[in-house]
Amino acid sequence: MSLIRIPGYAAEVLHELEHGSYKAYAVGGCVRDSLLGQKPADWDVCTDATPEEMLQVFRKWRVFATGLKHGTVTVRSHGHNVEVTTFRTDGTYSDNRHPDAVHFVSSIRDDLARRDFTINAMAYNDREGLVDAFGGQQDLEKRILRCVGEPDLRFREDALRILRALRFAARFKFAIETETAYSIRRNRLLLENISAERIFKELQGILTSPGAGDMLTAFPEVFAVILPELAGLAGSLDCEGADRWELAVRAVCSAEKNFPLRLAMLMHQLNPRHTSSALSRLKSDHSTAHQVMTLLHHLPSALPATRADMRRLIGDVSKPMVEQLIAAHRVIDRLRHNSPDATRRANFLLTEVLETPPAYRVSDLAIGGHELMQHHLAQGPKIGQLLRRLLHEVQEETLPNTRESLLARATALAKTDT
Repeated sequence: MSLIRIPGYAAEVLHELEHGSYKAYAVGGCVRDSLLGQKPADWDVCTDATPEEMLQVFRKWRVFATGLKHGTVTVRSHGHNVEVTTFRTDGTYSDNRHPDAVHFVSSIRDDLARRDFTINAMAYNDREGLVDAFGGQQDLEKRILRCVGEPDLRFREDALRILRALRFAARFKFAIETETAYSIRRNRLLLENISAERIFKELQGILTSPGAGDMLTAFPEVFAVILPELAGLAGSLDCEGADRWELAVRAVCSAEKNFPLRLAMLMHQLNPRHTSSALSRLKSDHSTAHQVMTLLHHLPSALPATRADMRRLIGDVSKPMVEQLIAAHRVIDRLRHNSPDATRRANFLLTEVLETPPAYRVSDLAIGGHELMQHHLAQGPKIGQLLRRLLHEVQEETLPNTRESLLARATALAKTDT
């Protein structure tokens, strides 16, 4: 295990509390990540000072009262935000997500006892060293994810912890301890009480982690709760006799760690209408939903085999989406043991097309509708028709994309139409 080195901006927050005769510790994910030799994204602090006492301690600092009800303030230190929370225990969780009330306590152990997993239930300061009442360091060394205390109670308190467990295990490639795993399966239906936005966020974390395939393989029934459209894949065979859930898992694992691409691969065997419904229900952001649906719409079609077809595809979906589409085809070809020639040719065509002046959309042409009208070549709807005809010929490489060539060709076409 690595040593814990608290950065100066967080250390000053701890020292300020200690100077006021309060106990203070770095806590949670920053301790876990430090012990794993990773750089924490942020540093959280817990203390026996009450919110009112914290406001007094940091009266000369920039402070945001972000969660006074739950004992949390945010302290600005050298350009960084540090969340500082009073030691607390939680009351009942009537909605399987948020405590109905919190109770401030004076013991760091009592505070750690309310946390989700042992690897997140450790605290540290330079004076006392590591506070690890529940074996978190040992579980890190063994690469095990385990609930603090009774797993059923932890998941009934906050059902989102079910997906958090899968995300942490996938992120660190940890095994999930047996009783914790059983409890995840037993309590999976509690996820129906969790907001779609939070579920979608955790799903993103799971699918883009190194151990995504392990979690999909081990807990298909959990994913069937949050994505019931996938429920029919497990145990069913496709026309070639392959297990459809295994195909989905392998597709995710074969794709690069890009969330829209991996989500599309997870859902690539579904009816597009069902995919659209699932994304809407999960309240996917527009960008992700658009990318997933674009990939799945174009995936059944062959990749472009000519420069003209490649230009048209870029014009339809954009260069980044063409790159993702080629990546998706590559994944499917590997799964089906198809020849990689089509994706190689498409990559070559894409490179070749991008090295030439672009003519992917009407807006890329060297002339526009205003110039056609100035030369009395088209009016009204015929402007768009004429520009699309010019674009087609440019993409087919039968017409140079220059003002002179386009104007001459437009003049000829206008005479033909009259």
